[in-house]
Amino acid sequence: MTDRARITDAAEPGAEVNVFAVELERWRDVRGFSRAALAKAMGYDRSYVSKVLSGTERPSEAFARHAEVALRAGGALRTAYRGFETHRPGKSRPAPPVADHPVAGTGSLVVDHDDATLRYEDGVYRLTQRRRLVNQGAGPITRYLIRISVDRYPGDPERSNRLYSENPLTWDEIGLRAWHGRGRTNPMDWAAHHDRDAFKEVWLLFSGEHGHFPLYPGESCWIEYEYTVSEAHWGNWFQRAVRLPTRTLSVCLDFPADLSAAVWGLHTSMTAQAMPFATAIGRDDTGDRHVFSWSCEDPPLHARYRLEWDFRGRATGGPPPAPSVVMASLGVVQDTDPALRRVARRFDLPAEAEDARRVVTELNSACERVAQAHTFGKGMGIAAPQIGIDRAAAIVRTPDGEAITLFNPAIIEQAGDFDEQYEGCLSFFDVRGQVPRAHVIHVEHTTIDGQTKITMFDRGVARLVAHEVDHLHGTLYVDRMRAGVEPIPVEQYRGTGSTWKY
Repeated sequence: MTDRARITDAAEPGAEVNVFAVELERWRDVRGFSRAALAKAMGYDRSYVSKVLSGTERPSEAFARHAEVALRAGGALRTAYRGFETHRPGKSRPAPPVADHPVAGTGSLVVDHDDATLRYEDGVYRLTQRRRLVNQGAGPITRYLIRISVDRYPGDPERSNRLYSENPLTWDEIGLRAWHGRGRTNPMDWAAHHDRDAFKEVWLLFSGEHGHFPLYPGESCWIEYEYTVSEAHWGNWFQRAVRLPTRTLSVCLDFPADLSAAVWGLHTSMTAQAMPFATAIGRDDTGDRHVFSWSCEDPPLHARYRLEWDFRGRATGGPPPAPSVVMASLGVVQDTDPALRRVARRFDLPAEAEDARRVVTELNSACERVAQAHTFGKGMGIAAPQIGIDRAAAIVRTPDGEAITLFNPAIIEQAGDFDEQYEGCLSFFDVRGQVPRAHVIHVEHTTIDGQTKITMFDRGVARLVAHEVDHLHGTLYVDRMRAGVEPIPVEQYRGTGSTWKY
């Protein structure tokens, strides 16, 4: 599951209801918008809108403005946002999950160890989550909130929305069980808090068949819970979000060896874009299982650690899929989508800095997925419209491993010689085309703190950057090709894995 398993949690006592999320949900219902329709009207990614609605993401002021316009709320959402900001205890932390009862603040509960094991077998994922909790507050803790959220197609929110509307996640499928104490000493009762098509929120109660066992100040305990989700609902990623002070975070992925799983990880925070894990993911091949493990000490609050994987050994029952089919399966919008022909919406920076960082996180995640499926000797890039996000952001990874992030870019000058070289595009990857471009370009773009900057790029990097800037202005490389020149099938292209030639 996700964030394709996304699990966020908190414990009581001490936080207020997320008034903005409640008001946003009310106005969405008033206007009759689905989550996908609201995201489209606002120009935001559907998964982010869903997180704000559920209270697991803190909205930005820009988000509130766009919601106000899209829902025609007469100022109600602006007022709710001001109220949310006024009563929010810390300006740097995201909103807690929407709750009818208070949950523990970060000053009272510490997670000494957070350990997750995800096992896949015969089309079913089973998650076992263990935590050692320490109560550093002044009152007893009697329950703990967990969230089970799935996203089968994270790169295609419309498809995911249809899936869960027609085939919702059910309690019978989940089969949730929970225990208190090392070695599953005492079964814990639980109570549903929110029951939605694609996510559940549950209170784990510090009580069960053996009575009540609150976690008192100064005490610690282990809690453990377990549930299952079929692969029809769960996609190939698992995310841990650090919501409470945590000393050790560990994750284990347990897959059948014959699936030949490839696993990679991305780390994001409130202030930084997605980056590969600082330490490598370990792998242990034991018998008929491949077990991947990773851990870190003292993860920063609000950080997110996402592991993704690809089952390369899964039988397809036929010939290999076309490159375009592979890219579509990885969440890349294909050339028949009119979104690729629209000019992307600019960021208002620094006001929309948080939104910009989230888009870059999604772009880096898409790059990681794509890089696992294809070798890019010349470097690679991707623009936000290619993953269904109508915002002016793109990233480029050069052949030397440099990462370039661009917001609101425009080419303002070209210099040097022009030459023609073959380019490929993730949005129509079955062909390659010879495209004339300048050796040197000057690009005006906006930094995350709102400064206007001009950067010069040359040769192969200039070609990569120009390709992505074109995407943000509704232009594809075929529009740049000389008249009478047509792309060639990828089977005839002989440059895969090689570098640019100058």
